[in-house]
Amino acid sequence: MKRKLISSGSTFEEKIGYSRAVVQGDWVFVSGTTGYNYDDMSISNDIAKQTEQCLLNIKHTLEQANANLSDIVRVTYILPNADDFEHCWPILKKYLGSIKPAATMFSAGLADDKMKIEIQATALKS
Repeated sequence: MKRKLISSGSTFEEKIGYSRAVVQGDWVFVSGTTGYNYDDMSISNDIAKQTEQCLLNIKHTLEQANANLSDIVRVTYILPNADDFEHCWPILKKYLGSIKPAATMFSAGLADDKMKIEIQATALKS
């Protein structure tokens, strides 16, 4: 099985030394993805907007791996403030509600205080 590395072009990937995603066979492992808009490296202050941007970033990454959101089998949500999670629910339902992947949420500090959520995903290409 050939291994494929996918980059978003984010400066974090180069500075830290990781890939946005790794494709191994039919599996796609998407690194923790934040709400940065990679086109201009901007990030909203609003948790719902960050959540949506996370999922758009993940969608774009999956497309580069010849996969899509419906292939997601597991997600992990990381939030510095667990009380903010409920504000994400409408966006998560919009993108993942019919997919219903296995999911875990936990609270932990993130690399930058601007980040309000980080989402990690694993997909199995159908």
